[in-house]
This record gives sequence, C-alpha cells and structure tokens, in this order.
Amino acid sequence: MVPAQKQKASTEVWDLSKVGMAEFQEKQRLQHETSMHKELEKLLTTAKGAEQEISRKDFDGFKNLFHRFLQAEGPSVKWDKIHKPPEDLIHPYDKIKAQGLPDSVATSLNKLVVVKLNGGLGTSMGCKGPKSVISVRNENTFLDLTVHQIEHLNKTFNVDVPLVLMNSFNTDEDTKKILQKYTHHRVHIHTFNQSRYPRINKESLLPVAKDLGMHGDQADAWYPPGHGDIYASFYNSGLLDQLIDAGKEYIFVSNIDNLGATVDLFILNHLMTQPKDKRCEFIMEVTDKTRADVKGGTLIQYDDKLRLLEIAQVPKAHVDEFKSVTKFKIFNTNNLWISLAAIKRLHEQNAMDMEIIVNPKTLDGGLNVIQLETAVGAAIKAFDNALGVNVPRSRFLPVKTSSDLLLVMSNLYSLDAGSLTMSKKREFPSTPHVKLGSSFTKVHDFLTRFESIPDMLELDHLTVSGDVTFGKNVSLKGTVIIIANHGDRIDIPAGAVLENKIVSGNLRILDH
Repeated sequence: MVPAQKQKASTEVWDLSKVGMAEFQEKQRLQHETSMHKELEKLLTTAKGAEQEISRKDFDGFKNLFHRFLQAEGPSVKWDKIHKPPEDLIHPYDKIKAQGLPDSVATSLNKLVVVKLNGGLGTSMGCKGPKSVISVRNENTFLDLTVHQIEHLNKTFNVDVPLVLMNSFNTDEDTKKILQKYTHHRVHIHTFNQSRYPRINKESLLPVAKDLGMHGDQADAWYPPGHGDIYASFYNSGLLDQLIDAGKEYIFVSNIDNLGATVDLFILNHLMTQPKDKRCEFIMEVTDKTRADVKGGTLIQYDDKLRLLEIAQVPKAHVDEFKSVTKFKIFNTNNLWISLAAIKRLHEQNAMDMEIIVNPKTLDGGLNVIQLETAVGAAIKAFDNALGVNVPRSRFLPVKTSSDLLLVMSNLYSLDAGSLTMSKKREFPSTPHVKLGSSFTKVHDFLTRFESIPDMLELDHLTVSGDVTFGKNVSLKGTVIIIANHGDRIDIPAGAVLENKIVSGNLRILDH
C-alpha cells in the first residue's frame, strides 16, 4: 500500500523553466521532510503509555539526522584540505607510560566510568542473543571478563568505577536478565538503551514501519543507529546527569567485543594531568595500521581540528591512497576517553555534527532500505583539546569471527583478573594470521571441530578450508595450510605437530 502522502507527492509537477534547479531541489527536500514528519507523527499515535515519550525523543534525533541527510551535497571532506595530524596531537604511549603513576591514582579512578557498547547480536557468529554472552575464554563471556576487570580495579584500589552498558532494543531484555548473576560482585552496573530509528524506504524516503510495534515483519522496520547515538541516548536516559552529580568526570568507551580495551591507568593519569587551561575533553586510542586494517578510520588534521576520516567519506579517486599504510599510518581502535561535562554541553548546544553514514540494506522481502547512522569517534572535532594516543596493538583485540575466537582461546594469551595478555612464551609480539573457512563460521560448529585448542605459540600463519577437525594436543608452528577439497575430510590426529606444512585432501603432508 503506497502512503497517501507519497501518491500526492508523485502527482505534483513543477515547471523547471519557471523555477531554478536549486529552488526545485530545495522544494523537493522540503517536501520529503514534511512527508517524513507526518509519517512519524502517525507512528507516534500508535504508541502505548510511556513509549510515546521515549519514541518522541528518538524521533527528534532522527529528524535532525534526516534533515542533514537531505541537505548533504557531495563528499563531506575536501581531499586537498586533509593534513597529517601534528605530532604534538598524537602522543606515543611509551612516553605516557614512562611518566609513571602518582599515589593519587585512586582519586582519578573514582572520577571514571567504563562504558561498553553492547548493542550487537551474535548472529554473524551463528549465535542468538547479545554478542556479549558468547563464551570466549574458560567459559567466560565478554561480559564476564568485563565485570571481572572492573571488580579487580575496584578491589585493588578501593574505588567505585561503575560499568555502563549501552544496549539496543535487540539486546536489552536478554542483557538485563543476565546481569542478575553479578548482584554480589563489587561493581555497580547501569544500562541505557540506544535510540530506535525507522528504516527508510529507499524509493519513497518514508518509514517502512506502519506502527511502533516490534512484532512480525515490523521487527525489520527498525534499527539502532550506530554507536554515534551514544551521546543523545546517554543524555536522554538521565544517566549522564546522574553520573555527573555523583562526581564522575570521564567515560572510557569501547566495543564490548574488544578484549584489549581494559582501563589503562597510564592513559587515565595522562588525561587527568593535562594543564587546566588545556583540559583534554577527548582522547582517541589509535594504533599502527597493518595491511589487515586498511579500511579502518584514521585521524587527520582538517580545518585546524583533529578529525576522524572513515573510508565511506573518501572520494573514489582517493580510496587507494586512504588504504596506503605509508600515508595514513594509524587507525582508530574505538577506545575513547571522553569528558562527561563536555558531552552534556555539546549535546545541549546541538554541536556534535557527526558525519552521516548511509547504510543501504535489503530486507528479507527484497525491499531496499537505508539506515542513517553515525560513529562515536566522529564527534572528536567538536571537543576541546582532543588528542590521539598511539597505543600498542595489544589494546586492539576484537573478536568478530571464529578466527579471532581461536586466537583468544589459545595459549597465545594468558588470563589474569579478566584481562588477556600475550603469553611471555611467545617470542614475537605480533599475533599469527588465522583464516578459518566457512565450516568454522558458527561458534557451535567451530567448537565441535576442536577436541582441544591447538598449541599456537610458534604459529605465524594458519589457513583452514573445508571439512577439517583437530584432535587433542595438536601443535601448529610456522605456516600451516590445511585444505580439504569438496567431499573430502581431514582429521588432524591427536598429538600431531605441524610445522611449515601443507595438508591437502588426501592427508599428504608436504614441506611448505
């Protein structure tokens, strides 16, 4: 059923000889905006109870984003205005660590809040429910490890660092049930919800949703609008003011699936000891780019401000240049330290101005829609005296795939108070390159293919493809490639040591 507003819009005709192109485009934009606002008001009439007030706040943010989307013309950056950040704005971690820690580190910790971005589902790894409840190490989930880390800090320094989870409508209910198991842990846990925005029909530029419900096919009509929404939803939840009133000054924000994103006392101290007249409101942790990270956002100097440049903003002619490891040497880990008072000020002034990410999707029925999103790091340009800190690679340990999961479950890492650290027995600090085939994509399938996780201390590269299983106590060293062709199956026997080997379909073992 085509909405009545759309039918009217499609029959309205303008004489371009009487209006200029710019005026025509402005009228068209205005019409799209008016139509969108009418549809949103219709949706609000279907709300139940307190849902209307929550949805109205969400829609206010969405309207702002939609307005900016309609106004956008061309790339958000001019390539010739991009400069490498000045050295004094990207601080090396080694120098920060060399300053040591003062006796007053507990005072700084009591001003800190840890925020984890917990809006994602585990669907890409074949799991139902929040990604944060996937077991990643010794039956501990991402959430377990996070709680252990913060509880350890609170006990060690006799402080109160709270944990805040930003959930989405996809993860909120399940997460709240799971949180009950931490009741007796020494960590105060708060949650708030990301906004819920309507997906937009690509053709009509109107919402797909017919009401505010999440039932049946309506579930596909909504989306959480990226982690850049943290500022508005944190403010709207009331939690931001609550934490400021409790004397908290900074949040440390990171993705819950980044196992390297622990509270770093040296960075916290560096943040707290900046000169009063140059109080830093935002630190972005960056790390050196490798060929695996060429699509990661990078920090640039633009109009005398530090700014995050994402690949989606790069003009096509310059994409290869953007991916270059020589020109753009660092990328954003999404570990961020941000002033609470600054978030409050900038939100109230409507001054964040994050670039819009237009994310096209095709729904199950074949309908093409767009999602308007923002990235949390894109707000860096709005904050005063922002800095980058170039951190070791160990602070970026995301688990996005089963290949990542194999690394963190292996003896490459040891677990201490919820934190993973590279084993001292590993001779070089880089992690092996692991590429597991589609038979390992789902966590359940992955676990059934390993009787035990292989010894990987001396591994450089592992590629596995096809129907392959591993017995107990297998050891992998150097470069190992195991390929079972279609219809074949390879069972690596218990106790096998594979060093610089290619194992092909009939289990021939060849020197590599």
